[in-house]
Amino acid sequence: MSRMANIPSPGHPTVAAYLANGYDAVVGMSSRFAAAICARLLRLQTEEGLRGSIAEIGAFEGRFFIALAHALEPGEIALGIDIFEWPNPEVEQRFEANCLKHGIGPERRVTIKGDAGAMAPTDLLKHTGGAKLRLIHIDGEHSRAALARDLALASACLADGGLIVLDDMLHPGYPTLMVTVQAYLDTHPQIVPLCIIDRETIVGATKFVLCEQHWFERYQTRMLDIFKEQIWPLGADFEPHWCLVLSLDTRLADIT
Repeated sequence: MSRMANIPSPGHPTVAAYLANGYDAVVGMSSRFAAAICARLLRLQTEEGLRGSIAEIGAFEGRFFIALAHALEPGEIALGIDIFEWPNPEVEQRFEANCLKHGIGPERRVTIKGDAGAMAPTDLLKHTGGAKLRLIHIDGEHSRAALARDLALASACLADGGLIVLDDMLHPGYPTLMVTVQAYLDTHPQIVPLCIIDRETIVGATKFVLCEQHWFERYQTRMLDIFKEQIWPLGADFEPHWCLVLSLDTRLADIT
């Protein structure tokens, strides 16, 4: 079976080519399914008139970062943030080399070596001339405290209509991260879950996508059509908010 079987169109031929022929060559843990969906969401933003740059907290060797960067429009840049110390300091050079190999040159990206949790919003947005970001992917340190700091930074840097994507949600290795997410949603009622991107494997784990509440219906209306083959029928109940679940397996359990 093709590696791209059942993967939704990412909405951009360059992203599709990378997912088919380059994604596996870059070391990383994010799933191809999630990369295709997030790239298509960037395309959806463009179709809805949203422009701007993006950021990834926890860029590692660039697997997911490259897919997102290819989905941007001319003049938009991708910010890759990482301490670049794990598993060794050479990871930064591998990130740079992977970006170059797969078509994301230095004019399309900014590499930021540092701890996102210690950054002020101005530290991040100085790289975009002060313009806020239309998508922020959080895949940094997997602790409750670090995730809370990254969410605070993302909230302050998010453009109107922007998306926050959270990696490794509901992962059995990091079961307490959901506590931080729920606390964040409780204290930020203007932010709601837009969708859950189901896991491909235990390595390619679940992601949550968050958006501003006043953008929810606008996004969901389009997503019901774009991702109609990937929608799990029951959705996700965040009590009281409901959102889509996008999955490679949309079956319901047999009840006999």
